[in-house]
Amino acid sequence: MDNILQKLLPMQPLASVEGRDNDTLMYLIHGLVLVLFVGWAIYYIVVLIKFRETKNSKAAESHVAHTVSSYVEWFVVVAEIVLLFAFSIPFWAVHQASVPEGKNIMEVKVVAQQFAWNVHYAGPDGRFGRASARFLEDNPLGLDPSDPDGKDDITTMNQVYLPVNKTVIFRLTSKDVIHSFGVPAMRVKQDIIPGMTTSAWFTPNKIGQYEIACSQLCGVGHYRMRGIINVVAQADFDQWIAQNKGIHD
Repeated sequence: MDNILQKLLPMQPLASVEGRDNDTLMYLIHGLVLVLFVGWAIYYIVVLIKFRETKNSKAAESHVAHTVSSYVEWFVVVAEIVLLFAFSIPFWAVHQASVPEGKNIMEVKVVAQQFAWNVHYAGPDGRFGRASARFLEDNPLGLDPSDPDGKDDITTMNQVYLPVNKTVIFRLTSKDVIHSFGVPAMRVKQDIIPGMTTSAWFTPNKIGQYEIACSQLCGVGHYRMRGIINVVAQADFDQWIAQNKGIHD
């Protein structure tokens, strides 16, 4: 069934656990719109033929009662109510209004800037080093070099490494203008506002490389603000952390 829907409404191959709910909602909304489009197109053609001037040279002044239109209108209303309360609001409550908690959750900080993604990992100690605007001239993330918690932290630019089948929360902020963290394969898109920290999360379930695109026009170099999410096996991710601890790109 998923393959048939994928052919009817092509999207990037899904690579996250939570994205299935998003796809279901997209298919339902597009299905309703398709029904409305076909229905109105048929109605429009019928009206053009039935009420053409050659057949109806004189306009009728009397009103002809018709109940079909009322039924159609109620069908649309009921369908939209079902989509809203049975699918859209529960989806928002689970994937947008709340952030998962637990021990088996990884946190990654991302600082957007024109026109790059700065990525910050806690090192093997699991604690992020302090960051301050005072140190931005020394490093892109403003990490405090005197903070012992940051000695084993890892920073990268435009490259994100994640273990497969592990929920990851991204803490997002910006150094300059509004950006948007968009990962189509994970069905995630979140605006990034200067002076604020927003969150996005997903659980990658397929090993591979996936593009991060800035989904908000952020300047003349917006087109080249791309990053790559590398989803690898847990053992490979642990090895990458061990080999890169303390490295600040």
